[in-house]
Amino acid sequence: MNKINTEYLEKCIKTLQKAYTLLKATDADTIEYELYRNALVKGFEMTIEQSGKLLRKKLLPYFSGKRELDKLNYKDLYRHALKHGLLESQEVERWFKYRDNRNLTAHDYGQKFVEETLSLIDCFLKDAKRLKEMLDNGQNSY
Repeated sequence: MNKINTEYLEKCIKTLQKAYTLLKATDADTIEYELYRNALVKGFEMTIEQSGKLLRKKLLPYFSGKRELDKLNYKDLYRHALKHGLLESQEVERWFKYRDNRNLTAHDYGQKFVEETLSLIDCFLKDAKRLKEMLDNGQNSY
């Protein structure tokens, strides 16, 4: 069996971490803050999307085929990860919150959104790294 390639997910996580570090170190009334904020929002979105794509690959052995797996929505995907012991229930609940927050990015890039996203980032980064480790390990890797 082939291993799931998590290099891009790792890059997304590192980029998000760097944007977050720079944002926290920058005054909010500067153009640099806006630049780092935009990078943080985009990094958050890309990490969530990449995590979901790779989780689908990890779950493939539990389904009769890719077509069946592709029918799952985001939350069902994570529910199946819980069902098959790939993630814990608290992690899944947090991934639901991350996804709900990510869906708001399409409508609100304002300060309130940034504050909500920032309140999630520390835990999100830990969960994203944990998910990457889970994807990298195990006998059902693709």
